[in-house]
Amino acid sequence: MIRGALFDMDGVLVDNTPVHVEAFARFCERYGVTDWRGKLAASYGMGNDDILRRLLPPELIRERGIESLAAEKERIYREIYAPSIRPVAGLRELLERLRTAGTAIAVGSSGPIENVRFVLDRCGIAEYFGFIVSGDRVRHCKPDPEIYLAAAAGLGLAPAECVVFEDAPAGIESARRAGAGRIVALATTLPAERLAATGADRIVADFTRIENLDEILS
Repeated sequence: MIRGALFDMDGVLVDNTPVHVEAFARFCERYGVTDWRGKLAASYGMGNDDILRRLLPPELIRERGIESLAAEKERIYREIYAPSIRPVAGLRELLERLRTAGTAIAVGSSGPIENVRFVLDRCGIAEYFGFIVSGDRVRHCKPDPEIYLAAAAGLGLAPAECVVFEDAPAGIESARRAGAGRIVALATTLPAERLAATGADRIVADFTRIENLDEILS
């Protein structure tokens, strides 16, 4: 029986991958980094530190510091996204249905806490979430299972009692390694054909496609 719902943030609560790409474009242009797009595409779902270590020259990281660089990039992202941010289609309705069903709800994101609060507050959905795990509050980000283990524990549940909503292979692997009872993948960041290879239990375009909640929670 599923008693908890764990939501990734980027690509799940909000369809924001294009905004992150634009933020990385502006950020990398500042530092003369040109060969970043392919590396970024292979890093979706990972934490900022891991992504930046893939994208940036080691000498730049040594000079500026990984935390400072990550904070700079995320400030760009929030500035770009603030005027147009909105939740993924059907999210608010799904959250209300989950709450009515007595399902505990948490965020399990590799993003920094500032981004999580930004999304929850700007989308007006903070009230639905009983626990938050962000990438800067754990030792290991996705695909390591720590984030989803911590999110389930924060709700007082075993991972097997939780459904995880994800959009990226790294996050789906994290949920699987944590022992999630069910994994639902959203085809927001990647096409459904690619997500099919991840072994997710169900793939949907957005939350409006979840008509029968019992199929998720049973």
